[in-house]
Amino acid sequence: MQAAKQARTSRKRAPRLEYIAAVRYPDGRRDIFHVRNADDIDDARDLVLSEVGDVQTVMIAVRH
Repeated sequence: MQAAKQARTSRKRAPRLEYIAAVRYPDGRRDIFHVRNADDIDDARDLVLSEVGDVQTVMIAVRH
C-alpha cells in the first residue's frame, strides 16, 4: 500500500510544451503567435488557424 502511494506521488506530469507560430497572410502581412494551451503540434496549428482565419502560410515549432 505504501509503495503504491509513493509511486503515485513521485510521478510528475511533464511540463506542457509551448509552441510558436509564424503566420503570413495573403496580403503579405505577417505575425508571430505564442501557443501555450495546445496538446500537441497539430492542436497548436488548429488553434492558430481558428483564431486568424485566412492565411497563406503557417509554420509551427516547439518554443525553446
